[in-house]
Amino acid sequence: MTRKWKRTAVAAAWMACLLLITACSGGNKGGGGTAPSENDSAGELKPYEITVAFWNIGNTKDMDAVAAEVNKLTKAKINATVKFLPIDIGAWQQQMNLMLAGNEKLDLLVTATGMNYGTQAAKGQLLPLDDLLEKYGQDIKAVVGPDILKATTTNGSIYGVPSVRDWAADYGVLMRKDIVDKYNIDLSKVKTYADMEPILKIIKEKEPQMAGILPEGTSGTIISSITPGLVDPLNDENGVLPDFDNNLKVVNWYESAEYAELINMVRSWYTAGYIPKDISTNQISSEQLVKAGKAFSFVVHMKPGYESKESLLTGTPMVAVRLLPPVATTSSISNVMFSIAKNSDDPERAMMFLNLLYSDKELVNLIDFGIEGKHYAKNPDGTINYPSGVDASNATYAPVHGWMWGNQFLSHVWEGDDPNIWELQKEFNDSAKKSKAMGFSFTVDPVKTEAAAVQSVKDQYKVGLETGTLDPAKYLPEFIDKLKAAGIDKIIAEKQKQLDEWAANNQ
Repeated sequence: MTRKWKRTAVAAAWMACLLLITACSGGNKGGGGTAPSENDSAGELKPYEITVAFWNIGNTKDMDAVAAEVNKLTKAKINATVKFLPIDIGAWQQQMNLMLAGNEKLDLLVTATGMNYGTQAAKGQLLPLDDLLEKYGQDIKAVVGPDILKATTTNGSIYGVPSVRDWAADYGVLMRKDIVDKYNIDLSKVKTYADMEPILKIIKEKEPQMAGILPEGTSGTIISSITPGLVDPLNDENGVLPDFDNNLKVVNWYESAEYAELINMVRSWYTAGYIPKDISTNQISSEQLVKAGKAFSFVVHMKPGYESKESLLTGTPMVAVRLLPPVATTSSISNVMFSIAKNSDDPERAMMFLNLLYSDKELVNLIDFGIEGKHYAKNPDGTINYPSGVDASNATYAPVHGWMWGNQFLSHVWEGDDPNIWELQKEFNDSAKKSKAMGFSFTVDPVKTEAAAVQSVKDQYKVGLETGTLDPAKYLPEFIDKLKAAGIDKIIAEKQKQLDEWAANNQ
């Protein structure tokens, strides 16, 4: 789930999934944003407090101090103040269900296809944004563009605006460069994941204290960082689109020959000792294990600058082999968005603030990095780092969530990243293969009982099969049978029906 500003030891599952985007275009005026509307000025608007709920990732102890500075900007521009409401990711779903179901004050909230976005929209808990974007979101429309906004459409309307970041990812394996160099490993010979086997054998024989290969994150599997490079998961992987096309025919990924081949490969790695025996219960991040000298490589989804970013996190130079080209799907775009809640007392003002997040460089950097001189300092070359005496261990406002807030291409570049990172990210996004189902979002409500039953089966088998700890010869047929008994075929039929309806209106 995206750019990851993982500067602290906080390990959030969402960081595996999440990533960056490019330079600002269109309406960016370097720091000003547009006026509230053609005829209004901030002084003519009534004062309003905008409540913004977001995922609390990293250290935000100084959120009140940052909010005070934010409010100086928003008061002058749209006569509004902002009340930030950080909610821990583990409590997010329950808290949002309560807030959206009740009448609690809420204007803006982070949404995602993987976190009930379609259901929230279908229930009327989110407001359609089409008219609001037209009147108050011209900077958003200029930066995001119609094709990307299309990916957030559900039930014929736009209910969420994606952050500008990595809308695409490519896939491969990240390895310790010193070990690659030590054994003269020729990475040019690695064209597929299976080609890693001879390298893993070397590590097993020469560096037995190191695990050969790991999943990307503590909550992921080897396969979970490969699958999105092969199929469009159509939100939940319960029915996928192979090769991002397949004439829009939805199939069961878990009974495909490709899935069987992958899990058999991973099983062979596990039995050969390339994957740690406790992998299915491991709670230590791959970066930490590499840093401790206990791992050589891990599967990854990537973007420009990924190797340098991970080199900082692991404390050692890392090198990647990219095995699957960049792709973009509805899920990769709409896995981080902002929506306006039905509870909002002033949706227009909420949209004005949202628009500023895509056009106002000063505001974006204030939220992303905090207060200059206190939370970050500028280097002579224009990049930024922690101020003197501050590092990840004692930072009170850690820069870990820039991918969440509007236009990340307006944000400063952190020391160690390529100064042109946002231009490179834009080129990467533009070059990505787009799924034929781009813009389709599955609404699970008609089969929510079956979806819950299927998830229970996946919880029982998926990690074991996809880390190699369960023998596919025995457990894959059992897994497939139980998925069918739980109702996966009904889910796939419903998804196909919805996809056909979507295609009839959008292709």
